[in-house]
Amino acid sequence: MQMRHAIVGIGLLLLAGTAVAADKPFDDAAFIKKAVSGGMLEVRLGELAEKMGQSDGVKKFGAKMVTDHTTANLKLLEIAKAAKVTVPDKLMDEHQKTADHFKAMKAGAEFDKHYVDDMVKDHEEDIAEFEKASKEATNPDLKAFAAKTLPTLKEHHEMVKKLQHK
Repeated sequence: MQMRHAIVGIGLLLLAGTAVAADKPFDDAAFIKKAVSGGMLEVRLGELAEKMGQSDGVKKFGAKMVTDHTTANLKLLEIAKAAKVTVPDKLMDEHQKTADHFKAMKAGAEFDKHYVDDMVKDHEEDIAEFEKASKEATNPDLKAFAAKTLPTLKEHHEMVKKLQHK
């Protein structure tokens, strides 16, 4: 009986922790920092795709990532500066590991497959994060930026999904 109470108690503590995490307010600064680093990663990987990709589709998609994410990061840096948020000047550790992984790959079809698969997954995560920011960010400029950027992220996602199925 005591074991059952202990298990129920642990379960309630876990549920309480989940509720607290769900009620945690949106962190504008954390979103900005992660989005800037993620944008820098998209640019870096896009440059690699232009050089190391085998298919024209991957090369063109890489070039689009460089252009679109450079533009988005410049806007995001303006918002960060106005909000007095210090942003990273280099990739966050998680993003650096991804960049290193792709840098170590050989050019060609294998690069294309890994790049496309990574971009599908990455853009799914980006869309979810930007949707949340567009609704929950406290900074109105950040909220507007996230909402305005969403259609571009969704376009990227659709483009790269088509590459995935070729």
